[in-house]
Amino acid sequence: MNAINKISIIGGGSWGTALVKIFSESNVDVHWHLRSLASVVHIKEEGNNPNYLSFLHLDKNSISPSDDIDEVVKGSDYILLAVPSAYLERTLSDLAPDLMKDKKVILSVKGIIPGHNVLPSEFIQKKYDIPRERQFVIGGPCHAEEVAMERKTYMTIAGDDKDETEAIGHNVNADYIKTIPNFDPMGVELSAIMKNIIGIACGMADGLNYGDNFQAVLVSNALKEVSEFLYALDEQDRNLSQSGYYGDLLVTAYSEFSRNRTFGQMIGRGFSVDLAQSKMKMVVEGYYAVHGIYKMARNLNQDMPIVFMVYRILYNKISPHLEFKLIEQVLR
Repeated sequence: MNAINKISIIGGGSWGTALVKIFSESNVDVHWHLRSLASVVHIKEEGNNPNYLSFLHLDKNSISPSDDIDEVVKGSDYILLAVPSAYLERTLSDLAPDLMKDKKVILSVKGIIPGHNVLPSEFIQKKYDIPRERQFVIGGPCHAEEVAMERKTYMTIAGDDKDETEAIGHNVNADYIKTIPNFDPMGVELSAIMKNIIGIACGMADGLNYGDNFQAVLVSNALKEVSEFLYALDEQDRNLSQSGYYGDLLVTAYSEFSRNRTFGQMIGRGFSVDLAQSKMKMVVEGYYAVHGIYKMARNLNQDMPIVFMVYRILYNKISPHLEFKLIEQVLR
């Protein structure tokens, strides 16, 4: 089994910080890229990220933070991307392409790349000529806050290369993490994107004072939409009841830590999109994801009532109250 001695993690948000914790506590040397030099200096001195999960103390001896992305990427053969999809292209814009040659990329980017309307794996493949066989996907269900609190978490590692996928999972040995190997990276990647849209829909329902009974129907119909959409894109036989698919969706739909659900709640309560975004400290991936998934579904002639509803509310500024009255007639 291949041992991962070093890993480069790109992303200084809450999930990037949680991944730094997981790998540094798994006896892996972590080279960590953050955009802010002030954050780098603070982490080196104090051992915590001043902006995200600031209560979490990290092992400074196992972490090498830097605002120089070239320096970070040189550090290992494995590059883990934990950057919001909206910022991925900008974050990588200064990275010398030749430094990515022969690297293995682990993706934890849960959105569509704006301006390109492609999955993160497609973007990386085109930009750096890294084939799917050298790309892997981290899936949930796992909120950064619960990882920071060391609550038991099941983390999905998906890849086409069976041996390498299992090897990455075996290198995660923090006792509060259980890794689950999966060999359907596209399905896990898409599920991680779709869950954020459904999280927004559930938050909207809550903001509109719909109860648990309605939200259960909303989620069960959403599961059907996800299943049909994945099959339309890739007719692979997959067990969507596994935690990397529906488990990830459910935690985003219901958890108090779900930023997409929180964003949806504000929209349901009458906040404008701009005002709701301004009150969110972190990026709401579902906002960008629904734009891309909407276009993909239209191109496939795929009917997705819940996704289309969220799109119309966020981008066409249609009243959430009106849209939910209409969706009531569609849900079964």
